[in-house]
Amino acid sequence: MMKPDESIQIFVPLKVRKQNGRPKIMPPATYLPSEDRTQDPHILRAIGRAWGWRRRMEAGEFNTVTDLAKAVGLAERHVSRQLRLA
Repeated sequence: MMKPDESIQIFVPLKVRKQNGRPKIMPPATYLPSEDRTQDPHILRAIGRAWGWRRRMEAGEFNTVTDLAKAVGLAERHVSRQLRLA
């Protein structure tokens, strides 16, 4: 079990490109998918939600993370952590 002051860093070599005005996550050109092509829908949903929240904040719909958290009905800490995915 990890101690509270320890952290793990994970590097994922992805590029974000816009397609039809929307961000699209692109794998590197050298990426070869494994035969086990399982995708975690929870992670994909979290990334998509974070991008949506970021766009709404950049558009001025919300001024602070606190305002956003209240609007979506989640804890401020949870929203703040998920926004890091965008």
